[in-house]
Amino acid sequence: MKTLLLASTALVATAGIAAAEFTVSGSAEIGIMGGDGVETQFFTDSEVTFSGSGETDGGLAFGASVQLDEPGAANPADDGGATYFLSYGGLRLDMGDTDGAYDAAMQEVALAGGSIADDETAHAGYNGNGGLDGTFDGQIARATYTAAGFSAGLSVEVDDSGAADAVWGLGAAYSTDMGGTSITVGVGYQTQEDTGNLVGVSAKVAMSSGLSLGINFSEFDPEGGADNITHTAVGVGYSMNALSIGANYGVYAQDGADDISGFGLAATYDLGGGLAAHLGYGNSDFGGGLESDSFSLGLSMSF
Repeated sequence: MKTLLLASTALVATAGIAAAEFTVSGSAEIGIMGGDGVETQFFTDSEVTFSGSGETDGGLAFGASVQLDEPGAANPADDGGATYFLSYGGLRLDMGDTDGAYDAAMQEVALAGGSIADDETAHAGYNGNGGLDGTFDGQIARATYTAAGFSAGLSVEVDDSGAADAVWGLGAAYSTDMGGTSITVGVGYQTQEDTGNLVGVSAKVAMSSGLSLGINFSEFDPEGGADNITHTAVGVGYSMNALSIGANYGVYAQDGADDISGFGLAATYDLGGGLAAHLGYGNSDFGGGLESDSFSLGLSMSF
């Protein structure tokens, strides 16, 4: 996820609302990208995000966020790029273009650095824990309860046509700090009757020295009797002052088929004032001698 910095804040007082806040933030990226099968070329990207939040006199918090670069946001049945929430104490409801409970609980292994073209997470061995999210229109409702470092969630994504059963997700995570070392573990389960079942477990350790380590394992049991597919990934990251670097490796395995694997590298140097330099590389091995790679180099701007 790209870093977005606050551009403006407005405090508004209206009837029935104790406090409301509106923010506008943005980012832009420029550079070059290339790789196997991709001619080296210029890369540009930008987005603007509008966010609003408030709280009632009774303590019920609410809010919404939408990205300017998402034209689907105009369609209430497919609100791409828009999210909404309600929360009260440890309970929270998220709806829209948000993560399922499986994804929300699981930890990724891209731990530091980042590239403008996401090369370090676009290789064939990477798994962003999306699971079965997006099986239908990507509109998800997720309820989460959080207390004392523990969180548990339940999510659902429905087929608007009613022709297929919904995607259901469960997830739980626990975070604790042990003498400056943060440890987070997560487990998740997701299912859809016509697609199959997915289970995963993950862990991340972040040390005060700037070193971080992560591991991620999942197994998918497809409907129809095909062999299960497992995914295993590890990642390492290191941050010191303005420099952040990271590396990750992942592999998909299925009986009777070639393994599909890949690794990614990324580095970021913060130049200050919202400007940062980025370098990324990804390499994919599809088995049978088929490989590909990609790279990018450029700058990001946060406003």
